[in-house]
Amino acid sequence: MRCSRSATFRPTRPTLLYLALVIGAGAGAPQALGAAQGSTNGDRSIADMYGAAADRLIHAALADSFAYQRLATLTDKFGHRFSGSESLERAIDWILEEMKRDGLENVRGQPVEVPRWVRGGESLELTQPRTRELPMLGLGGSIATPPGGIRGEVLVVESFRDLEARAEEARGKIVLFDVEFTEYRETVRYRVEGASAAAQAGAVASLIRSVGPYSIQTPHTGSMRYEEGVPKIPHAAITAEDAAMLHRMQDRGERIEVHLRMSARSLPDVMSRNVIGEIVGREHPEEVIVIGGHIDSWDVGQGAMDDGGGCVAAWEAVRLMHALGMRPRRTVRVVMWTNEENGLRGAKAYRDDQLDDIENHLLAIESDGGVFKPLGFGFGSSASIESYETIVEVGRLLDRIGAGEVSRGGGGADIRPLMELGVPGMGLRVERARYFWYHHTEADTMDKLDPHEMGLSVAALAVMAYVVADMPERLPR
Repeated sequence: MRCSRSATFRPTRPTLLYLALVIGAGAGAPQALGAAQGSTNGDRSIADMYGAAADRLIHAALADSFAYQRLATLTDKFGHRFSGSESLERAIDWILEEMKRDGLENVRGQPVEVPRWVRGGESLELTQPRTRELPMLGLGGSIATPPGGIRGEVLVVESFRDLEARAEEARGKIVLFDVEFTEYRETVRYRVEGASAAAQAGAVASLIRSVGPYSIQTPHTGSMRYEEGVPKIPHAAITAEDAAMLHRMQDRGERIEVHLRMSARSLPDVMSRNVIGEIVGREHPEEVIVIGGHIDSWDVGQGAMDDGGGCVAAWEAVRLMHALGMRPRRTVRVVMWTNEENGLRGAKAYRDDQLDDIENHLLAIESDGGVFKPLGFGFGSSASIESYETIVEVGRLLDRIGAGEVSRGGGGADIRPLMELGVPGMGLRVERARYFWYHHTEADTMDKLDPHEMGLSVAALAVMAYVVADMPERLPR
């Protein structure tokens, strides 16, 4: 969908006043909003207290495509934002300046030391039974091949168990795990553990069928891990189409040979930053609701879906509170964590910095599933029944946009360190049927997202964060 608004659009004072009038927050707005913000009447329901405030945030989030255009500027201007890259640091500089222009408070970059893996040049050529270049992506953390590459025969296996059964055949070969996608947590094991499993069988390199349910010759990258005490071998992903082709060739009894070249290398750690901005609470500024996503991406595509969209949606939720003059009782803090993709250093650094004040972190909300149509939230299963019931009631304010369902079990990688210390956590749930089509591929680009769906995600995040931040009582643990 093409939008006419500029990425630098900012609502003017007349625009905001017009929006206020349209949604019933004109001359009577101070009284209506004040009732929601100032009430301490325990007999009033959340719907009664915050219905008008929720409507204001929802209308503002859907009034234009500002969040979508801002994300487009971020992704088009800086491209991927891989840990240790110049593009990530330039993007962070830009975000910090934009947050200050928005009027957010306590805007800062929190220093974080991150790993630096550089892909370098890479290629994979099929040489037998015919010649063809095969699209591929080295997996994050892999070692390089020798300078001239590795030429070898391919053994295709369907699982770790299949490899164990054929271990004698694997010695000296390049093992390809052709494992069909079932669900991410299960299939991703071959990306993470495949190299060491193949090396234990004596393979000289390993390949995987890309981890995803759909492909248009789009290989998928992501982190891998070497097991201590096991030889390290190069590890890369090929497309689903080519994995299936090589498997068919093997089934016909044909000899498969390839030439793999990779120049990947791991360099010394470098400094990066978490991005932080706030709207400070008017009564209990020390009490914090955290909302955010991860600003880093893989070194392919634009990182629009994973997770630029989550970051910008959380940022926009806080910006709207400020623009509408809706300052809650407690502080709402947007955090864009760095290095989620290959280390979680940002999440751990943020947790460590907050250890002395962890009791004042009342809720952490993460958006890292793409800003597709929101369905609701998953609320951490370890949180108390009382807090869950409160969040369910807040969720009902989002029923009108189809995003009100709150289920048990949820969170996210970057808020997990906080949740492990007892902070209630929740993740935005979206319609993600297409998410793994593009995840960690060159196809993670702006055109996969829709401005209206992103606006709905902004609305869901804004209402949930604002109401929990403004309720008369703290969210119980």
